Amino acid sequence: MQDPFFTRKKRKKGNSLLQADALIDSSLYDFFQSVGRGYQRIEDFFQRFHVQGIKRFFTEIISDGLTFLAIGMVVMVALAQSAFDVTASGEFNPVEDYAVTFLDRYGNEIGRRGIRADNSYELKDLPDFLIKAAIATEDQHFYEHFGIDVAGTLRALLSNAQGDSGLQGGSSITQQLAKNLFLSSERTLERKINEAFLAVWLETHYTKDQILKLYFDRAYMGGGNFGVAAASEYYFGKSVRDIDMAEAAMLAGLFKAPTKYAPHIDLAAARGRANVVLNRMVDAGFYTEGQVTAARRHPAVPVDHTDELESPNYFLDWAFEETKKLVAGTNDIGFVVRTTIDPQLQDYAEQAVTSVIRESGRTFNVEQAALVATDLDGAVRAMVGGVDYGKSQFNRAITPNRQPGSSFKPFVYATAFEQLGYTPQTTIVDGPVCIGNWCPHNYAYSYSGTVTLRNALTRSINTIPVKLSIKTGREPIAEMAHRLGIRNDFPITRSLPLGVASVSPLDMASSYAVFANGGMQATAFGITRITTLRGDVVYEHDRDVAPERLLEDKVAGYINSILRNVVESGTGRRAQVEGVPAAGKTGTTSDYRDAWFVGYTGNYVAAVWMGNDDYHRTNRVTGGSLPATIWQKFMEIAHTNIEVKPLFGVDFTPRPFDAIVVADDGTAGQERPPTLAPQAAQKLLDLSLLFDQARSVGGANIVSASLSQTTEPAVQ
Repeated sequence: MQDPFFTRKKRKKGNSLLQADALIDSSLYDFFQSVGRGYQRIEDFFQRFHVQGIKRFFTEIISDGLTFLAIGMVVMVALAQSAFDVTASGEFNPVEDYAVTFLDRYGNEIGRRGIRADNSYELKDLPDFLIKAAIATEDQHFYEHFGIDVAGTLRALLSNAQGDSGLQGGSSITQQLAKNLFLSSERTLERKINEAFLAVWLETHYTKDQILKLYFDRAYMGGGNFGVAAASEYYFGKSVRDIDMAEAAMLAGLFKAPTKYAPHIDLAAARGRANVVLNRMVDAGFYTEGQVTAARRHPAVPVDHTDELESPNYFLDWAFEETKKLVAGTNDIGFVVRTTIDPQLQDYAEQAVTSVIRESGRTFNVEQAALVATDLDGAVRAMVGGVDYGKSQFNRAITPNRQPGSSFKPFVYATAFEQLGYTPQTTIVDGPVCIGNWCPHNYAYSYSGTVTLRNALTRSINTIPVKLSIKTGREPIAEMAHRLGIRNDFPITRSLPLGVASVSPLDMASSYAVFANGGMQATAFGITRITTLRGDVVYEHDRDVAPERLLEDKVAGYINSILRNVVESGTGRRAQVEGVPAAGKTGTTSDYRDAWFVGYTGNYVAAVWMGNDDYHRTNRVTGGSLPATIWQKFMEIAHTNIEVKPLFGVDFTPRPFDAIVVADDGTAGQERPPTLAPQAAQKLLDLSLLFDQARSVGGANIVSASLSQTTEPAVQ
């Protein structure tokens, strides 16, 4: 039987729970009472600062201002993280381009590309009025502020609010330098904040004179010029040390708006700006009105740059891109580049292209042409990328976006000669042929029956290369084209043997040069030597390295004999040059959109293309018409007064070298003593450079050592 008092003992546990609950409640009560008393004490404390009336108004403004200031500083610090990264590294922006001076094959300057920069002048070498003109115009309190001209910034903001387009902006010289050295030109709040941080950093790490020197060296001055020294040479043709006050004022006016006020763009605006700079110099107290009067009355006269359009600009554009590849990784930005261009041949090429377009372009509805001429080793001697560089800088000579038509067929025949063992006398039937549902036909929609390969290529029969491609396969034909010099990839289709591929005149000339020289590699090149402005050699084309054989000499001889026949009795008869063993191939694409003549002699190779940029069809221009005419005009004058060399594999005796001078009107003039061939002249020039280098380092031993390394004779 259960104890009647058992349940009473169990109820005691309930009393413990009640006690715990009471303890918790009392503790919470005491805690909140304590918090309340603490809050009351705080409230009593802040009651001492209680203000009313006008005092409260100002207190609230100050309080909110401090709050927003704190928030703004946090935002600024967040946006300026990149500035902290820059200051940690201390590295300046890399130069985005190079300053390159180009020389022709004989060492004469022919043009420049890229930026123009010259940091070789110390600040003390610059004219005092140039320094004062810059400070008066850009930052009158430069030597007084800590990197940010607060008063100047406020004045600029007020001026902008009033719609005044004054000369002085809000950025100090140090801020402008910070942007040039570390930042981009984008107009964002983040950039301006970074600019301010970096300006202060510059002021703590460089002296004022060092900052000013960097500013003069790095500021963009228009026309591709960086720095006042380069700008002085470009605009006035003189050293910055020799400029006068009027010229200094014009230069100082370029800092804020180089494109708008460049004298070669708008001379009137440049002179107006320079006059305002003179006003600022007087207002700043640097000079009196009487001291600047002469500069006002005799404004600066810039150098005329209109003759730059007469440079071989298409070639220079291409050579500049090639130069950037060759000097990549170097620390220098200024280079002198010796090129392969021959100024006389370049002039002949331009005349041939423009004269034919001028005479026949409208009649045949053709607007553009391109020409590339090389030596048999690939050295580019002339390049015309279009009719008018001033109107269009698109270089049609190097862009692989045109179909070669039948001028591609020599690659097909070379593949058959090499792979199948065929010869020019091998016969094949000219008749209908189909690959699937594709059935090409000949130009005249007729067939000739059994023909030799010589006859087929001479007459540019279409069915024969298609039949040859069936025997050899199309991949070997594409491999042959790429091996000889076609660098652009193209789809290998059924119509490839008929020239349905994308090529450039440069690559076509390079490829045909392999035929002309007997099968040796002849990759087109335009640069022979690159040196820094100090004279250190960065790159030199090694002419003594034996070129790789790409084609059997027998196969090259077969192609040459056939393409000689093309000029003598085939589709390229208009390309004949009296006394010169010329060979070549015509090419015409569907709907007469592209017309080609690619040919060569024992001296030169040249590829000519004609067509329209928008691909509209010409008025039945074929490769054997206008392109062959351009080629003939160029080659005829190019072979005047030089030794005409025999063509490999062609039984032809060139005309004797009689040194007849041809006048500008095309008539023969009096005889003159034979001159050195271009190759011989190049060798002599190379030797002169060796002597110059030897003299620069001193010692006759170096001269003799250099001569001992020259394995080829000076004159050939």
